[in-house]
Amino acid sequence: MVVATGELIRAMNYVEDITATLRRICIYIPAMSPDERKRLAEAMRGAAASVNAAIADLEKVEK
Repeated sequence: MVVATGELIRAMNYVEDITATLRRICIYIPAMSPDERKRLAEAMRGAAASVNAAIADLEKVEK
């Protein structure tokens, strides 16, 4: 079994925090106005681009 470094554990905890935050955000969506939903969606698209870039970096294979 591979030992996890402190940096990996911290990074995985950040991912758990992000997931918990998204669950909290989803609770408030039904009460949001259409304009609020639109603004939140725009903000989340920017975050999604960053998440996708990080995933791409993680999946790069060293040559």
